[in-house]
Amino acid sequence: MMRIFLSIKEAFRSINANKTRAFLTILGIVIGVGSVIALLAIGQGAESSITGEIESIGTNIIYIMRGNSSEDVTNPKPLTLSDVDALSNPNRAPSVAFVSPIINGNTKLTYSGNSANTSITGVTPAYAVVQNITLSEGTFITETQVDGNSAVVVLGPDIAEELIGRRQDVVGLIIRINGFPYRVIGLTEAKGGSQFNNPDMNVFIPITTAQMRIKRSNVANQVDMIIVQAKNSESVDLAIRDSNTIMRDSHRLSARQPNDFTITNQQDFLSIAKSITNVLTIFLGGIAGISLLVGGIGIMNIMLVSVTERTQEIGLRKALGARRSDIMIQFLTESALLSLIGGLIGILLGWLLGILVGAIANRTGTPLNPQIEFNAVLLATIFSAAVGIFFGYYPASRASKLQPVEALRYE
Repeated sequence: MMRIFLSIKEAFRSINANKTRAFLTILGIVIGVGSVIALLAIGQGAESSITGEIESIGTNIIYIMRGNSSEDVTNPKPLTLSDVDALSNPNRAPSVAFVSPIINGNTKLTYSGNSANTSITGVTPAYAVVQNITLSEGTFITETQVDGNSAVVVLGPDIAEELIGRRQDVVGLIIRINGFPYRVIGLTEAKGGSQFNNPDMNVFIPITTAQMRIKRSNVANQVDMIIVQAKNSESVDLAIRDSNTIMRDSHRLSARQPNDFTITNQQDFLSIAKSITNVLTIFLGGIAGISLLVGGIGIMNIMLVSVTERTQEIGLRKALGARRSDIMIQFLTESALLSLIGGLIGILLGWLLGILVGAIANRTGTPLNPQIEFNAVLLATIFSAAVGIFFGYYPASRASKLQPVEALRYE
């Protein structure tokens, strides 16, 4: 224990004697560890943000889409409102609470000389329940408006501001969608989001109106997707089985025929999202790890210089009885200490970078909150010390092998 304490004390003395060189050596480790911590924190924050958005919709949501990845499926039948009616039958699907068909399309919105190109969604009243949509003013689309193919629209606050110039008092205004006049009946509450997924840019119209004016099809009552909400999270598996049976009956598939539709739920999306973000986090961490490797090479370079400069000192210590292990421990301690100091400063830098990135993301409306986990900090601390030991081993070994007589004669 005393020998280790003396080695640490001697290492501090050596570092203090060459402050500038030690600072530049430590800087490489600081940048490497800081990058690793910051990128891991951003990756963890991105995963939490994505999974949080998916979970906010509910864990009892099921999605039915046309087609199947099976090679045996040819000419899959489209999804229609007839499928929706069958799924909505409580006698056939007692585990299902709501069924919401949707149609997606791209449109041009205009108002008083302003225009905006955006996507639009044709929905039924059940969509507001299934997707947890709340309104800041007005009402959502009603069954009467669906039955009457009404030219009404519900806007998100961001698209309202872009098109109309304000985020309130828009109910009753007339906007044009692909040249047709629509009356604004509601404005959704602001939720925030990223550039790629911003619910505040949503535009909703009755699904029958969308079928007639936005996305016409050769198949009557065709829809793009059907969203099913189970009564609770415990009945999701039963709802999936019921939906599968009903859809097969509706599409008149024989026992030998594979499904011509795909059923997924929130857990599937969560698993996919976590897999993608995990791969991204590992990839980013690997890139940052390269800078840590460069810092380690810098430590090796400086320690080799130190061995050369202190050759006579090494010879004198050996002549006074220092063993090879004493010399090796001395230089390993110095390199590990350099790396550990850089690691600790790097953790602080990574934490500050994470806070900065989170603040910038929130200012731009992106829901990102970088999260620094204890495991990442512990791993960075251990890894930085290990880098010092690994890259300091060769210089330490070289120093310990010097012969006392040759070392004392060195100039």
